[in-house]
Amino acid sequence: MSAFLHALRVFWDHLAAVHWELLAFALALHLGRLFFRAIAWRAILRASHPGQKLALRTVFGAYVAGVGVNSVVPARGGDVLKLFLVRRRLEDSSYATLAPTLLAETTLDFFVAGGLIAWALSIGVLPTHQVYSRLPTVDWKFFLRHEQATAVAVAVLAAAALIALAVFAEHGGETRARFRRGFAIFGNRRLLLSGVVVPQLVSWVLRVASVYEFLRAFAVPASLHNALLVQVVDSLATLFPATPGGAGTKQGLIVFLFRGSQISKSVLLAFSVGMTLALTVFNVVLAGAAIGLMMRTLSLKRLREQAAEPATGHD
Repeated sequence: MSAFLHALRVFWDHLAAVHWELLAFALALHLGRLFFRAIAWRAILRASHPGQKLALRTVFGAYVAGVGVNSVVPARGGDVLKLFLVRRRLEDSSYATLAPTLLAETTLDFFVAGGLIAWALSIGVLPTHQVYSRLPTVDWKFFLRHEQATAVAVAVLAAAALIALAVFAEHGGETRARFRRGFAIFGNRRLLLSGVVVPQLVSWVLRVASVYEFLRAFAVPASLHNALLVQVVDSLATLFPATPGGAGTKQGLIVFLFRGSQISKSVLLAFSVGMTLALTVFNVVLAGAAIGLMMRTLSLKRLREQAAEPATGHD
């Protein structure tokens, strides 16, 4: 976190150079990206809850609320909020059904992000794991420095997961059936393509376009190559989100990935922190508005009370 604070001071020194109109355009593209993500998630939810009405505004509100919380809470705590907000609008639903919809919603991301990382590896910009372990701001450097202990822990966790999966498959009963419903979208190829794949591909285009405009806003040479490199950094930084939004890790990685360019370290740090701060503030504001409109309150006490109430099914 100290590295992030240093980067924050660098950003403050470069604040006067920010092009605010380009920053606003980048945020508008980011909002469009979230909207198309919500469209895709709604298709997945409707496939798992046939016959039930679910307005797009509800799904969009839940989605941006979760994204906002994930911006300030580590370990993707906002995903729980997404499920809670949607479950209140669906009768006869359960978290056992809703949780798999988030897995289905990120399936395409796995392939796209994996392809970008493979591209970064092919051009030789990604550091080896030995270099990762020496980068002071990488959240998961502990695991890289203790490879044997990490391998044993991963093997134990994998074995435990397999045992749990076997027990669940044998004795899950109704819970297993509800869980399977969450993946119903994969049984409808037409809806999967038109309702999920197409909107998510559009969201990825908007995502890269947003990064491109952020580069322009912070006076960093903007190109498709540089925008894709920044996206690789974002994917790697959120792989193990030990800090909100991968703060700290992003700054260390972006300096390393752009090491062969003529862009100064201070400009890169100012860009990385500036984009992170802009997105965090924007996401949090959106989340507050969504929660306030959907729950009619921002009081934590009232939110806890409403969490204990049954789903209403009203949209």
